[in-house]
Amino acid sequence: MAESNSTIQFLLNNEIHTIDFDMDKSISATTTVLNYVRQKAYLKGVKEGCAEGDCGACTLVIAELSQQNTLQYKTITSCIVFLPYLNGKQLFTVEYLSENINGQTVLHPVQEALVKTNGSQCGYCTPGFVMSLFNLYKNSQNPNREEVEQALSGNLCRCTGYQSILDAAYLFKDLPKEDKFSLMKEKHTQILQHFAQQNTVFFVQREDEIYFQPRTLQQALEYKKKYPESLLIGGASDIALLKTKKHQSLPHLLDLSQIKEIQNIVKTDDFWEIGAGVSIEQLRLTFQEKFPSFKKMLDVFGSQQIRNMATLGGNLGSASPIGDTLPVLMAHQAELLIETEGSIRTEKLEDYLLGYRKTSLMPDEIITKIRLPFEDGQIIWSEKISKRRDLDISTVSAGFALKQTRDGKVQRIILAFGGMAAITNRAYQTEKFLLGKPWTRKIVEDAMEVMAEEFTPISDARAEAEGRNILAKNLLLKFYLFSKV
Repeated sequence: MAESNSTIQFLLNNEIHTIDFDMDKSISATTTVLNYVRQKAYLKGVKEGCAEGDCGACTLVIAELSQQNTLQYKTITSCIVFLPYLNGKQLFTVEYLSENINGQTVLHPVQEALVKTNGSQCGYCTPGFVMSLFNLYKNSQNPNREEVEQALSGNLCRCTGYQSILDAAYLFKDLPKEDKFSLMKEKHTQILQHFAQQNTVFFVQREDEIYFQPRTLQQALEYKKKYPESLLIGGASDIALLKTKKHQSLPHLLDLSQIKEIQNIVKTDDFWEIGAGVSIEQLRLTFQEKFPSFKKMLDVFGSQQIRNMATLGGNLGSASPIGDTLPVLMAHQAELLIETEGSIRTEKLEDYLLGYRKTSLMPDEIITKIRLPFEDGQIIWSEKISKRRDLDISTVSAGFALKQTRDGKVQRIILAFGGMAAITNRAYQTEKFLLGKPWTRKIVEDAMEVMAEEFTPISDARAEAEGRNILAKNLLLKFYLFSKV
């Protein structure tokens, strides 16, 4: 294994924090950022509401180095982020936004805007809203409606109402273009660059917990080969719930969040190649014009805070039957690059999924990249049905692709569904029925009846089995109508 130590370093506001887990037994590698900030740093502005990343009361902002060595700001739900995720980054809390000048508290322009529009009442959720607005201000000083809604979709308010908070965001165009952080940007950038130059990897072992955070893919592959029982995490937005909600121990974690090699999106002559460590938000922003159907699904993938941490590889690795990206990836005929030390293989997504939370991935293998091939002349469409639009689990989701002959017949069709079976699956019989037939409403309505017999979904809190079947049929009809626009 590469040279390692049990220490992480990060900036907490303007102060370097060094944590040696071998020395400080009061915390562990799976202590959440929220608990550290409140209990060890004694910064009580951040709150815990749900402990599962849904309410936004725990929202904090981190800054990390981009590929251009500039500071890149993003929100996180600190209640489901483990401390090593901060390694080499900067963490901002609400206490640091204002400043004391000559004995007077001077609010940050974002805080002033919220006060001006009466955007706070009980105040419990307010620090989270402030941090989401601060992040929006640092990334877009004249945000449009979509940007504002995306920034705030992960923050719940039960007393003020959203309009006054939205109004605060619309004042950004009149706020100063620079704040106190602009003046400290060079200093903070240099500190993070110094952190990035460290060659050691983070490793801590206790009787009930082992945590390894490599810096290179090779280190990760070597470790996974030696310790195939280790559990992979990226942003841990899913796995962390086992700790915070189910109070389970996580005895052996392999954290891939520091590996830059799997955090790139590359366009080749034949396909887009997406690193498994690419965040869902990075993917959403990259694909917003190139793949509108993909972007449409990613718009309603959790919240911005969750998307900033969750990775595409993690969504695939969980193999959830309601994983939001899986139906769209199937529609795009995605291939997975799967590596172990000394070898690499490719596999179609359909072949990778074997059963409920079961995949073809061997214990020593890691998904490293996802490839989306180019193909002209096809229509790709997606839809997610859930009880609410934002930050909700899907009831049924779909990713469809259609290619027609010149005379309007179905040359190829992919109908992939989430929520209809134990895995994300294609409606193969319906596809077979449609293949070679004219793409007409009558034929599609006949195909809907074929689809009604193809799946045997379960009934649960989100929908009855009969309701899911009706939804799936109607989604096919909706796709037909979309294709005719």
